[in-house]
Amino acid sequence: MKNTFTNTSVLDLLVCAANRNPSKTYCKSAHHEFTYQQFVAACIKLSNEISDKNINNERIGIFLPNSILFLISYFAILISGNRPALLNYLLPDLALSKMIDNLEPSVIISDKERLKSQSIIVKIEDYLELEGSSMGESDFRCEGTEIGAILFSGGTTGIPKQINHSHKCIISMVDRMEWGWPTTSNEKWLVVAPFTHIYGFLTGVTNPLLKSGTVFIPDAFDPKLIVEKLISEEITVFGGGPPAIYQALLSVEKFEKRQIPYLRVCPGGGAPFPLAVHKMWKEKTGIPIYEGYGMTEIAPISVNTVENGTKLGSAGKAVPDTIIEIVDIETGSRVLNSGQIGEIRVKGPHMMLEYEGNIKESKTTLRNGFIYTGDIGLLDSKGFLSITDRKKDVIFVKGFNVFPREIEEQLMSQSNISSVCVIGKEDDRSGETPVAFITLKTNVDISVIKKFCEDTMLPYKVPSEFIVLEKLPLTPAKKVDRVALKAKLI
Repeated sequence: MKNTFTNTSVLDLLVCAANRNPSKTYCKSAHHEFTYQQFVAACIKLSNEISDKNINNERIGIFLPNSILFLISYFAILISGNRPALLNYLLPDLALSKMIDNLEPSVIISDKERLKSQSIIVKIEDYLELEGSSMGESDFRCEGTEIGAILFSGGTTGIPKQINHSHKCIISMVDRMEWGWPTTSNEKWLVVAPFTHIYGFLTGVTNPLLKSGTVFIPDAFDPKLIVEKLISEEITVFGGGPPAIYQALLSVEKFEKRQIPYLRVCPGGGAPFPLAVHKMWKEKTGIPIYEGYGMTEIAPISVNTVENGTKLGSAGKAVPDTIIEIVDIETGSRVLNSGQIGEIRVKGPHMMLEYEGNIKESKTTLRNGFIYTGDIGLLDSKGFLSITDRKKDVIFVKGFNVFPREIEEQLMSQSNISSVCVIGKEDDRSGETPVAFITLKTNVDISVIKKFCEDTMLPYKVPSEFIVLEKLPLTPAKKVDRVALKAKLI
């Protein structure tokens, strides 16, 4: 892949954007707005405070919600010569405490004083009256091999796995995001995914800087408010993410094409999209969702693009210099042919090197030069990747592998169902049995839904239960929380 950009670090992205357009608005919320020049001044002020503590090349935690303060903190840490660790703001106290004990940061930047470690407490009022500053290219530098961000991926032990992404790796991610979802100058971004999540980090922190874009940061995910801001802020790039986000917006009353005339780019990812969601979004907005696939360990992996082709229901084709293979689920060593379902393994220049301090998990995930994703899918003859399920979510019914997404797709084809999640429940006779959690647009007798499944599915794939909820629980990354749903069956 030919690199169109000269940036070698994440800090370079900010330096170049600020030098090109110092008076342009970089980030704004419902209450505050910073030009690039004002933002740089804020970053320098906080970086000086960090430097006053004699901290250099150390881990510094960021425990803040999506906000202007989060962006200031992230770049201030880089300017001060330290390594930013992105801590999920929704973590409960016990989980946060365990993560901090494992990370051992020198300091944590937060708006809360309840943290165990030494903290720098920040509030937006301290950065509102600063004179603008410039960032000459020689003033602040980061080497490509240095750590640009510490992110966390889910762990089997309950403690998230630490991933140290270098600046070089992040820039490779940025380039491939731009390859998949090309942007222009004067883009206005609205991102709802947490900045601590790889998708939210790329679409909310790094990629808007490529073309000196403007980022609007909502206070919370309120579907009605998001729809309003898509219009009033003239948003051109909506970093929606998982299908649950798009489904929530589609449920807003009077959500029509005429209401969002500026929208141009709608990336999707984080979970497989039901075909019905693609269809409804396109019908109501006139804009397609360009679905892609990635994970904290390597992102993006594949993307649907105008130039290289799209296939509804797929996650697109491999991004440049990236290899995707499907291998057998049992051993992970036998490469399968196109059309065969197995585990997805990938490798590319933007992949992680290891899980910090976790040799066992590293050896499980990194094998034969590939990242074993734990996702189940297939490649078609043209190279389009379709993801069926997570390996751990496959339901084993009477010796058969049942993939939840197949059932979910069937149920979503029914006009009275608005969302669905299928999980496995232990069963004495069959080992496991599928259970469908659904939300409804209109009241309907469950027997009608069950009859539809019996008429369209193999018997062992028909859910044994249909549980109607007002809404499906979501994780902080806005994916359906399967753990919470499974707990309802206990």
